[in-house]
Amino acid sequence: MTSATTPSYPFHGTGAEVQAIAFPYTRSPDQDAAQPVQHPIVVIGAGPVGLSMAIDMAQRGHRVVVLDNDHRLSIGSRALCFSKRALEVWDRLGVGQPMVDKGVSWNLGKVFFHDELVYQFDMLPEEGHERPAFINLQQYYCEAYLVERCLQLPQIEIRWDNKVTAIDPRGDGALLTIDTPDGPYQINADWVIACDGARSTMRGLMGLESKGRIFQDRFLIADVKMKADFPAERWFWFDPPFHPGQSVLLHMQPDGMWRIDFQLGWDADPEEEKKPENIIPRVQALLGKDTEFTLEWASVYTFACLRMDSFVHGRVLFAGDCAHGVSPFGARGANSGVQDTDNLSWKLDWVLKGRAGVELLATYGPEREYAADENLLNSTRATDFITPKSEISRLFRDATLDLARDHAFARRIVNSGRLSVPATLHHSTLNTPDVDSFAGTQVPGTVLLDAPVRRNGQPSWLLRQLGMDFTLLVFGEVPTWAHGLPHVQALSIGQDIEDVQWLAAQRLDARPGTAYLIRPDQHVCARWRNPTEAVVRAALAKATATAIPCQS
Repeated sequence: MTSATTPSYPFHGTGAEVQAIAFPYTRSPDQDAAQPVQHPIVVIGAGPVGLSMAIDMAQRGHRVVVLDNDHRLSIGSRALCFSKRALEVWDRLGVGQPMVDKGVSWNLGKVFFHDELVYQFDMLPEEGHERPAFINLQQYYCEAYLVERCLQLPQIEIRWDNKVTAIDPRGDGALLTIDTPDGPYQINADWVIACDGARSTMRGLMGLESKGRIFQDRFLIADVKMKADFPAERWFWFDPPFHPGQSVLLHMQPDGMWRIDFQLGWDADPEEEKKPENIIPRVQALLGKDTEFTLEWASVYTFACLRMDSFVHGRVLFAGDCAHGVSPFGARGANSGVQDTDNLSWKLDWVLKGRAGVELLATYGPEREYAADENLLNSTRATDFITPKSEISRLFRDATLDLARDHAFARRIVNSGRLSVPATLHHSTLNTPDVDSFAGTQVPGTVLLDAPVRRNGQPSWLLRQLGMDFTLLVFGEVPTWAHGLPHVQALSIGQDIEDVQWLAAQRLDARPGTAYLIRPDQHVCARWRNPTEAVVRAALAKATATAIPCQS
């Protein structure tokens, strides 16, 4: 376990200080045990996804061991754009606010063709949400805040420089062989959560693969430190004069850092393109030769849209980039991985506490595979538009961009990366279909929209009122029987919570008596105009994959 006293690390220091953090390898008592020690949950990978999973399970009262083959945070910006939904999940985990405080918040994106603005779009055009559409925050900061939170939770033990080299899956768990600076050892795990990234060792050890499409194009990422008066917006250029025939993306980061993505083409030599003498002229062409800047980090990547056939393999479950990988335009990688853990954690919690059978955990696969397919489809379409592979495709794209200056229909076709939004799980077996008529978007399967509220005289937000388990949200008086529902918090909008701007009622198309059943991951799973106890219990049973309605 981690000690009760949090070690002193420069988690809130400069980017250089945070990237320089080295976590010490510590020999575990497990390495001296005569037989492999049993652990309930082992998470593989201490990136944003693995750390989020560990925190979620620890906050639910479970002991977690995290194994990571390194002892440092990420280098460079890497995953940069974190979505409103990821921030809402991290709010529940206790790290959302420091990320927002450090990050660059933005809602507005602009698309340019050559050197002209084609159009702009607002990812969050309405008021009444606590979080912005996105923040830009270098991945090393994101990981630093998550590690800091882990060190506050005694249920979590992070083992640095512990690399899994073999896995023997069994019906009741898995035997893991782990290499360390002191040599190998073994542990048993009841459940293994693989979160070890696109080049997943776990996937390879189990003889599994990701399938899909690798695109024949390359992009250069450059982190540049400079003073600039550009606004905090997402700027995307098609065929600009400073990088003709290609595309460029610009994002503001904290600390005076800017992220620039340059399309290179398939024939580019990745090693040559990463050399400063080749990067600096590209940046100067964009910024002007008189602009002073410092090149901090660079990398070259290839587009790929891939996923595993199944995310659930007995007692081994896959989440994040090891389960699904998308092209970076659209910010769908880390954000979808965090939503994987949001879906998985409450289901594993219910199984471990004996509230539900493994049938509930099995629904993690279909729900998040559906979300992955939606991300893959959007990412593939964006990549095809950004990097046309034929002259006909390029002519179509350029004609669309020309038309988009003046015609709204063409703007709907322009695709510089459809940005990440949470998937609506329309066909989930955990949903109870509507029997009453509702207007609006909050159908079963959606993530509940936030709204400003007041509770006990204090301003707050609707999502912050939801508990770790289910919530029955009732507009008006809560029926007496609702307080006896197992593992359900019954909340009245009007008595417990004041809908200060009436936005919750508007977004949920509510009137007196309307009720919504909200899952622990804040997805709507059922709604009614005036429900009875019987229909709510039946919906709760369905939402937990239980054969009969819960009575205790």
